[in-house]
Amino acid sequence: MLTIHAAPLVLPVGAAAVVDGAVAVDGDRISAIGPYEEVAAAHPAARVRRWPGLITPGLRQDQARELLTRCYHPDPREADELGELPLWGEDFERIAVTTDATRRAGSVRRGLQRMLRHGTTHVAGPFGADDPALRTAVARSGLVVQVAPSPVPVREGVPDLDPFAAGGDLARTAGAPLTVGGRADLAVFDVPDEAALYGDGPRPCVATVLAGRLVHRAR
Repeated sequence: MLTIHAAPLVLPVGAAAVVDGAVAVDGDRISAIGPYEEVAAAHPAARVRRWPGLITPGLRQDQARELLTRCYHPDPREADELGELPLWGEDFERIAVTTDATRRAGSVRRGLQRMLRHGTTHVAGPFGADDPALRTAVARSGLVVQVAPSPVPVREGVPDLDPFAAGGDLARTAGAPLTVGGRADLAVFDVPDEAALYGDGPRPCVATVLAGRLVHRAR
């Protein structure tokens, strides 16, 4: 079914922002981008999802390998003991000593899910033959693996699930611009404008669309 994603602001990257904009998605492709009234008139039978804030391209996570192989993502049932945030450094090393393949696979799966909850649709690769289980998990997630060098210098220290934490603007953090005919990878943030995506303020991701599928929706 064709779906229209509408928001007060659409930021396609590489094209002008659209106030009261919409992105029409047909299958895994974008079929239209423009003012909501125009897009809706052209697709009267489409399902409409209205979002707060703004729609952007899905984001690229440049520290994906570190987040998946050098961090442990606790199971919700472990929250009382381990907390909810990824464990890194000495905490990770302590857990890794006794982590079997099943527990590691669970951590990787949760790490991928948490990336989706931050608007990530693209990850920096490659994920090579040295770790077939990781490569398979990433492939099954549907995330796009990009091997081109990152336009944003990768920070040292604890990796962050938030792609904007690296300091890049939207143009450098987006996985790919929103274009008609392009793959439908979108992120929706409940913020008023592009400037609110940066800095230390909250930037809640309320939805992530991966190849046309709504894979994250904040409750």
